[in-house]
Amino acid sequence: MYTSESMSMIDGAMIVAMALYGAALGSFAGAQVWRLRARQLREDKEAGETYNKAELNKLQALSSTRANKDYSRCLHCGHRLQWYDLIPLLSWCTTGGKCRYCKRQIGWFEPLIELATALVFVASYLAWPGDLVAPLEIVQFVVWLLACVAMIVLFAYDARWFLLPNHYTWSLAVLAGAYFLLGVVQEEQGYIESLVSLGGALMILSGLYLLLWWYSGGRWIGFGDVKLGVGLSLLLGQWQLAFLTLFLANLLGAIVAIGLMSINRIDRKAHVPFGPFLIIAAIISVLWGNQMIDAYLGATMRLFA
Repeated sequence: MYTSESMSMIDGAMIVAMALYGAALGSFAGAQVWRLRARQLREDKEAGETYNKAELNKLQALSSTRANKDYSRCLHCGHRLQWYDLIPLLSWCTTGGKCRYCKRQIGWFEPLIELATALVFVASYLAWPGDLVAPLEIVQFVVWLLACVAMIVLFAYDARWFLLPNHYTWSLAVLAGAYFLLGVVQEEQGYIESLVSLGGALMILSGLYLLLWWYSGGRWIGFGDVKLGVGLSLLLGQWQLAFLTLFLANLLGAIVAIGLMSINRIDRKAHVPFGPFLIIAAIISVLWGNQMIDAYLGATMRLFA
């Protein structure tokens, strides 16, 4: 039997472990973002489409065909990075955010991805509604963490290049499908009720954006957001959480857009990627959505009682 002190020690150790695992997988996510970008530019070149030649040449430094291995390299000088250059966050901090070899500034993109993934992992552990004792629940939690890594990749890519890569969009959908099935097996309600609620979630997120995409001819919203909605709906699993995600995403998007316009960073005609807001809203809804809905309904009942 565990005492409160031993439980606190276990929780502390788990929080540290989640932060370390999150930072490590965040480093992987950051590398994947650049590899995806390099692959997209190569595909655009091969297809005869317009592409950024200078960016493609720069990103060739990401990979090496030597021994069929894909090594991480500095984007500026192309130097192969050693293991001590790849320690998440720590390597960046100890070098002052610069390449150890050419001394050029690395930037904030990669460390922010690592930090964000670590924070999401820690928040997921702290906010997880179950006790993480049953084997199926542990497996579901692991699948959720992997889905979070996929969402981090999509978030970063869409925020930087206004595009949601198919490879990771559908990878997220596969992981989310496994997450949904694991949840259904553990739930007390019947399979029919779960599928009906999932159908409502798909209509709210993916279906609504499909209509907007079709009606506007792709001017208002990209088809990538439609595909992203499939994976997010499977993670949410409930139409109520999907509705909350839709509300939060639009609220966050409006706040950011108004803020950027107020400091003249964008104008009213600027295109703002919506995928990152959907992803943030979905993570919030999965971890805290039911509490938020219960609090809202409770406040409403007290107001009109």
